Amino acid sequence: MSNIQMIIEERAADIGNFLVGRLLPFSQKRSVGPFVFIDHMGPAALKDYENLDVPPHPHIGLSTLTFLFEGSIMHRDSIGTEIEIKEGAVNWMTAGKGVAHSERTPEYLRTTDKNLHGLQIWVALPKDLEDMEPEFFHINKEDIPQWKDNEVEYKLIAGEILRRKSPVPTYSPLYFLEVKNTSVEDKEIVLGDYLFGESSLYILEGNIESEGNLYNPKHILIAKDAKLCHFTLKPNSTVYIFGGEPFPEPRHIYWNFVSSEKEKIEEAKTKWENHEFPKVINDDGYVPLPPQNKNLKLK
Repeated sequence: MSNIQMIIEERAADIGNFLVGRLLPFSQKRSVGPFVFIDHMGPAALKDYENLDVPPHPHIGLSTLTFLFEGSIMHRDSIGTEIEIKEGAVNWMTAGKGVAHSERTPEYLRTTDKNLHGLQIWVALPKDLEDMEPEFFHINKEDIPQWKDNEVEYKLIAGEILRRKSPVPTYSPLYFLEVKNTSVEDKEIVLGDYLFGESSLYILEGNIESEGNLYNPKHILIAKDAKLCHFTLKPNSTVYIFGGEPFPEPRHIYWNFVSSEKEKIEEAKTKWENHEFPKVINDDGYVPLPPQNKNLKLK
């Protein structure tokens, strides 16, 4: 019997002036553990007149995780943070009761050719922390735990697993692990004894083989049982294993708002429309609240 419950393929989504591949949420799978949203950005080759510009927009009830494989983004938020994230580092912003931020190409790159490639992820907060004060942490590339075992390279971007812990300050039991095979040989990966909760595998590049089946890039494989995680990682392949303990209550999502209570989302919508969210420092842009689709209920 296959341990793969579901296969989710990237779908194109527009985040302003930039197309991404959306993986979560999916109509039949809203979340994996506390992970409620995953976008694959790029790879994109931007000309000297093309730039990433996501003006100030709001969040509640979640932490955002930005992890770049290539390129650079300038992050500004209403807490007062202004920092450039580059390849290999992690930006971790916890919205809590409400934060606004923008993401743009840094000024020194706006008139040159550049590349952008990475992942943007939302992690829902536990119910008792959904209204916490906003926080921001930047973790440098060299501070992310990295190691090699049997010619397989590992990087623990967030959470705790394999007797290691990332410095990213998460608020519930989870893991987000990069596994990379740069050798010319197949590598057997057995991680079931270390995984917990709900678990999934995202194929960024290359292939994996599981139970006689070959799986291709830009797909998430949802496991039936995390304890049965056992696959063959093909040469020159990179995958991300992520998951954790799910919350007892469902999470509702509307636009950039996540909450266990629909009422809090409605309050956040009104606050944003009335310009009552805190302002992003040094960025006076504004993303209007998208119109409610009458045929689409709050998720």
